[in-house]
Amino acid sequence: MKNLIFSLIGLLSITVLLVAFRLHTPPKAPKPKNIIYILADDHRYDFMGFTGKVAGLKTPNLDRLARDGAHVKNAFVCTALCSPSRASILTGQFPHKHTVVDNFADLPKGLKFFPKYLQQAGYKTAFLGKWHMGNAGDGPQPGFDYWLSFKGQGVYYNPTFNINGKQVTHGDSSNTTDLLTDYAVKWLDEQDKARPFCLYLSHKAVHADFQPAKRHRDMYRDMPINYPRSMYLTASDSSKVFGASRSESRTSPGAVDSPKPSVDPESGKLKTNLADMPVWVKNQRYSWHGVDYMYHGKIGFNDFYRQYCETLMGVDDSVGRVLKWLEDNGQLENTIVVYMGDNGFSFGEHGLIDKRHMYEESMRVPLLVHCPSVIKPGSKLEQVIQNVDIAPTLLAYAGLPKPAQMQGTSFLPLLRGESVPWRDRAFYEYYWEADFPQTPTMFGLRTDRYKYIFNHGVWDANELYDLKADPLEVNNLIRSPEHQAIAKDMKSQVFTWLEETGGLQIPLHPIRQKRADHRYKDTY
Repeated sequence: MKNLIFSLIGLLSITVLLVAFRLHTPPKAPKPKNIIYILADDHRYDFMGFTGKVAGLKTPNLDRLARDGAHVKNAFVCTALCSPSRASILTGQFPHKHTVVDNFADLPKGLKFFPKYLQQAGYKTAFLGKWHMGNAGDGPQPGFDYWLSFKGQGVYYNPTFNINGKQVTHGDSSNTTDLLTDYAVKWLDEQDKARPFCLYLSHKAVHADFQPAKRHRDMYRDMPINYPRSMYLTASDSSKVFGASRSESRTSPGAVDSPKPSVDPESGKLKTNLADMPVWVKNQRYSWHGVDYMYHGKIGFNDFYRQYCETLMGVDDSVGRVLKWLEDNGQLENTIVVYMGDNGFSFGEHGLIDKRHMYEESMRVPLLVHCPSVIKPGSKLEQVIQNVDIAPTLLAYAGLPKPAQMQGTSFLPLLRGESVPWRDRAFYEYYWEADFPQTPTMFGLRTDRYKYIFNHGVWDANELYDLKADPLEVNNLIRSPEHQAIAKDMKSQVFTWLEETGGLQIPLHPIRQKRADHRYKDTY
């Protein structure tokens, strides 16, 4: 009996001690809210394996982001050009506001990038990769504790990096995409796991001239080409029927490789309005940015298409390595990973390649967001998101308010699955460049139904497309009697937006032209 009593007293004492220990043990500190932003160059919105757009294309790590996180299906840039888009991502402002309107406009004094706010809030911040903004060169920028960049577009092999102000050259056929990821992972390894970090990984890939990593060369050499149905519409200005023969267009060493265009199975025709297709679009077919003389004949279309896909594989590998580091270090749950393209890319639509214009393949970008603590796996956002929304969203995730000068809006509530009021339209602006004078300044508005494009400063047609009836944007309704009220209203919205956001004055800067050494000088 005594033994039983002693046993009960002992158990009670242990219980009391355990309760006391729990009461006096401080709770575990919450894990820091880390941020990783991965930016690809010229990555088109639908060139990912899970979209099914490109036969045979495999992007397992991007697919994972979409499967385990959120795919933002309607993501757009304000300007489909490197420097303006990158400045909008970093500042949360439209190009006419931050004034980095092309690839050579100077960075204005006092421009504040979102990592600076994170830095002030205790985050360790790092920038690695392509900066390519205005006159900044490769030197360190404010807001980053760690800096690694290179001049201009950089190179795909054996790069020279500016690492915290010191020039470091790499050899032995080292690949830039892989090197950037190596340095990114090394920086992550050095971080205090109890302190939040923000890593901004900005790839050169997949900018032309495409050069895949050696392990990816020729992996898509037998890939079938998905020639766009609008590729031949500009081959002959008089052609009213889709499928105009290639003999009707001029050819060159860089012309398309004799594809067989698909046609409407019912009529063999597309409903088009070639008479009101802008002349500048028709004229670009045989140019640096056209399929019949692409990059002045440097490469054929099929090689161009496949090498782009092969070069993209290095970026997908990079995403995979970053995710693996987060998993291995117990940081996956509490880190928001955002993957995005700085602008889209054309592969023959309207006879065009490259970007700059306002057609879907140019202004639309991939946007994937992964954060298990916030996002339900397999989420698909249908709302219109623009690059100006990135900075406010990442600040909101860190628990910071949106600065007054930022024009974007945090879409963090949408990522959480909350129902909040949201815009249903995207505004667009592009400013004429001396290097590519065949593309005019343009302003526009895209809703879920219509797209209006105002081609500024040229004697040419403006554009209005019904995106539901005409997703290829080949039937210009700008002179359609029944669409005049829509065109008038959308034009009014464009100029009201410009007026209300300080965009009625085009930011100008000295025109520069290339010298023999590929640097720039002012022209007089």
